[in-house]
Amino acid sequence: MADATQKTVPHQTHCWSRAEYEHIVDVGGFGSDVRLELLDGYIIDMSLQKSLHACAADLTEAALRECVSDGAYIRSQKPLALDDTSEPEPDIAVVPGSPRDYAERHPSDALLIVEVADSSLDFDRNRKARAYARNAIADYWIVNLRDLVVEVRRAPIGDAYQDVQMLRAGERIAPLAAPRCAIAIADLLPTRRHG
Repeated sequence: MADATQKTVPHQTHCWSRAEYEHIVDVGGFGSDVRLELLDGYIIDMSLQKSLHACAADLTEAALRECVSDGAYIRSQKPLALDDTSEPEPDIAVVPGSPRDYAERHPSDALLIVEVADSSLDFDRNRKARAYARNAIADYWIVNLRDLVVEVRRAPIGDAYQDVQMLRAGERIAPLAAPRCAIAIADLLPTRRHG
């Protein structure tokens, strides 16, 4: 007679290091059509971009181009080597230096990170915000497509931001790295046209 009580084996997960993750990417272990990022040791599937998301990312990048001066540049959906267990691919990162500075390695710091969020809103507000705060990203914006606002997070301490603002169309924001460059929130938000 079989034993009615079966031992349960706890599920184990493997936390990946950034070095392991980059090695798998380098040898083509994920395939070219897979969209992934590493966050806190976990390999996360990135959701596919819908038209509204792509539009908001393009609008934000165009607006930020007016603010970025020599000594920094914009990277769109490219890896950011945050720490030993995180390599997210933010929608937009304004990083110090020039593209040639990162020929051998991804940047590990950013002057500004912007995520465009609809289905990923909770993830971007929580897990990503904690990772960015923990790594002292001083200026983190979420273009929130659900509520059509821009959420601005600043003053990181530990794994949290102490200053969180919700800005709507009609208001303006300037990146911390370019305080004289005020951007209209409406310029970052796509509008839906009907008919």
